[in-house]
Amino acid sequence: MPNLKTDVFFITLNKTEKDYSPTTMYDDYALDETHFHWQSQSTTSETSPTGMRYIHHKQQENHVLLFVREMKKKNNLACPYYFLGPADYVSHTGSKPMSIIWRLRTPMPGRLIRTTTRLAAA
Repeated sequence: MPNLKTDVFFITLNKTEKDYSPTTMYDDYALDETHFHWQSQSTTSETSPTGMRYIHHKQQENHVLLFVREMKKKNNLACPYYFLGPADYVSHTGSKPMSIIWRLRTPMPGRLIRTTTRLAAA
């Protein structure tokens, strides 16, 4: 949303090879109630305009909003996304994709922390 200066990320935590290609099997999970590990698209480098926008979003007055859902479908119905709220860049590693740590401004609900921690450990 360039005119709103906002990046909105819709994140599915439990991805299956049936629904996602190898290049979209991003490694996304909560580190704790206020920190979230997220991977960018596989073509995003830290020096690309998109990567730089993520890293410097606060200085550029851009906003980052995170929405998560546990899985794509349950009982053949689309699962809802949960709004985690605005997030701020903390750090990153790698390139193509970038692995970014976001700090959530509002703590994540306990149920989602348990779900994402379980997925990260698997």
